[in-house]
Amino acid sequence: MLLWVLAVLLLLFSGLDVWYFLRAAAVLLRAWFQTPVRDVLAEQSVRCWVVPHDIDHMGHVNNARYLRECDFARFSFYTRNGVFRALWATGGSMVVGASTIRYRRALSLGEAFELRSRIVAWDDRAFYMEQRFVSCADGFVSAVMLCKQTLIRSTPDKILQYLCKRKVESPEYPEELQHWISFITASSQALRAESSTEEKNK
Repeated sequence: MLLWVLAVLLLLFSGLDVWYFLRAAAVLLRAWFQTPVRDVLAEQSVRCWVVPHDIDHMGHVNNARYLRECDFARFSFYTRNGVFRALWATGGSMVVGASTIRYRRALSLGEAFELRSRIVAWDDRAFYMEQRFVSCADGFVSAVMLCKQTLIRSTPDKILQYLCKRKVESPEYPEELQHWISFITASSQALRAESSTEEKNK
């Protein structure tokens, strides 16, 4: 029996990122029991520490770990401010449509940092989020990520109407967000044109 259990665990851990799913479940459960955040636009912060499985051969956080931590911070963010609840109620879902991260200073083993998440703006299809890795030692922003959260079978307007019981206008887009949206729009147009050319040449 023990051998069967070990075999199943080996199969799971070799074929699935089990720790990701366990961590995601723990984050969602914790956020569910935390005090709700009524202001959808309010910044939320989670405190983290760099642990051994976060680091690479250089002794600081692996580049991919930043994106993973952003995932978990968004799970908590959307659970506490009710966006996930509103998505389920309106029959929608959400995916990452684009993300860009800028690294400014490495986070090292044992270092404490805050991951601060906020909705910056939205359009008719997506929320635009900013997530900052802020060192607890000196407040330095070690990395900053912009993320486009595209809604499926729903819209930001429906979500905000559900949560706020009124229409909420998007804040003005900061200059850097405008540039980023222009970049991802141009990239999409170029790739569509490329695909169209390839289809014609077949």
